[in-house]
Amino acid sequence: MRYHALACDYDGTLAEHGTVSQELIAALERLRATGRMLILVTGRRLGDLLNVFPHVTLFDRVVAENGALLYHPATYEERTIGEPPPQEFVDMLRERGVSPSVGRVIVATWEPHQTTVIQAIRDLGLEMQVIFNKGAVMVLPSGVNKATGLKYALYDLELSFHNIVGVGDAENDHAFLSLCECSVAVADALPAIKKNADLVTEGARGAGVIELIDRMAATDLIELEPRLTRHGLKIGTREDGGEVRVSPYGNNILVSGASGSGKSTFAAGFMEQLARKKYQFCIIDPEGDYEGLEGAVVVGSSKSAPIVEGGIRLLERYDQNVVLNLLGIPLADRPGFFREFLPRLQELRTRTGRPHWIVLDEAHHLAPLNMDISSFAFCRDLYGFMMITVHPAHVSPYFLSSAQLLIVVGEDPEYVFTDFSKITGQVVPQAPVRRLEPGEAVAWFRQTSEELFKFRTIASHAAHRRHLRKYADGMLSPDKSFYFRGPEGKLNLRAHNLMLFVQIADGVDDDTWLYHLGRGDFSCWLRLSIKDDVLASYAERIENMSIPPRESRALIREAIEERYTAPA
Repeated sequence: MRYHALACDYDGTLAEHGTVSQELIAALERLRATGRMLILVTGRRLGDLLNVFPHVTLFDRVVAENGALLYHPATYEERTIGEPPPQEFVDMLRERGVSPSVGRVIVATWEPHQTTVIQAIRDLGLEMQVIFNKGAVMVLPSGVNKATGLKYALYDLELSFHNIVGVGDAENDHAFLSLCECSVAVADALPAIKKNADLVTEGARGAGVIELIDRMAATDLIELEPRLTRHGLKIGTREDGGEVRVSPYGNNILVSGASGSGKSTFAAGFMEQLARKKYQFCIIDPEGDYEGLEGAVVVGSSKSAPIVEGGIRLLERYDQNVVLNLLGIPLADRPGFFREFLPRLQELRTRTGRPHWIVLDEAHHLAPLNMDISSFAFCRDLYGFMMITVHPAHVSPYFLSSAQLLIVVGEDPEYVFTDFSKITGQVVPQAPVRRLEPGEAVAWFRQTSEELFKFRTIASHAAHRRHLRKYADGMLSPDKSFYFRGPEGKLNLRAHNLMLFVQIADGVDDDTWLYHLGRGDFSCWLRLSIKDDVLASYAERIENMSIPPRESRALIREAIEERYTAPA
């Protein structure tokens, strides 16, 4: 389910002349029966609302006073969002012939008193704002509106605004409707509201809301997806300059290619975009490749395994992205951790719609080909998964076949499509190229008639900086480190980053250096563990040169220092 709550304006939307019909009350009850929540967002003072609307308990939260007051109907708890109005301001309005309605925070009157109100604010030097709404003149602390109040309500309910539908009709609804993932205007809404809405109902006021509720219950508004293009996520640029975009909801993506081909870099760029747009994600990271990812907290390390409950508690905050580092879990136990963790993630998704994306890095380690999928029967409708793997043929068909989009990077894209076809039984169109340059990819949208096409992938702004930190002076895991052992295996000098590699290389004897140089160990390590094809190719050329050990050391050291310690 994409939309977990409906946020409604009151006057002119739910209510006509202050009254809500019994038909609409019944529709609100039907929507609650689907497991969705209701949030009322009104400019009215709370006391006035309670006097005219006895069914307020249908709502999980009420945002009153145009965003300045949050009310919990089940507990009667009230919370103000902003300071009370200065008494001298209220007194001045009364002295100047205005009889304002004063709430906990809001001061309200009617046109044509707006000039008097603005003049009083100016004379007192107050930092307050005036909001107009169908003849009403509302005065609130600067920055307080229906959107800020709705944000407080969503935080209480552990919901993201990406899982909310909003419906309204007037000027003061602009702010909260623009916050909602899907905005709806009733048929008699102001033209400006209808112009910006994703949907305009056929019915006016309450009839329009009933129409919306019935559509939400029947289809979860999936038919509106083509209209929500503003939420699209850019994954790259076509050769003709056009953008390649995917919907943030309902897709599964498989990213595959050889080791060091740029899969993690692409995924990091995708995650950065999710973070900017405030879509929540969870990365299950077997190799520690996302340690230090901006906008996410990392749980677990090479020395300590992540705890399922701790990861879920963090994800319960709608604004918290999480990386689960599995380096502290033995390779053979990682599928078991995934089997334990995924049901908890799906449970959270069922309740809140979050996390919006689940990333399975090294998916063949988490969901291997021979995995028992009986424990995944609860999640038949997989969505919002990004699966990253070198070996698609080693991934469980249950997960592999769920991918609607294939993105292949690396020099040889053909083998990925061949493996995918063998596992799923689906014939894959021929790739447009047999060799890709760094930063290029081939994409296939499986559920469309579009042929495979080449594009340039999005760049990660932070991946290069993380790459430098991790490999230059970080702590690589034992299986990723380089070991200077020598021709007779008498040494066991571990270099767990590039700077230590350079230091040890300068200190070992020539026989040890030449032993590893002659075997191609340096270029192999740089390609597979450091994942730097450019540096690995350079080292490979040096390995094939007949030059003194002092010169080969100097060349490799200079290349590493220039690439990893020069200013970014």
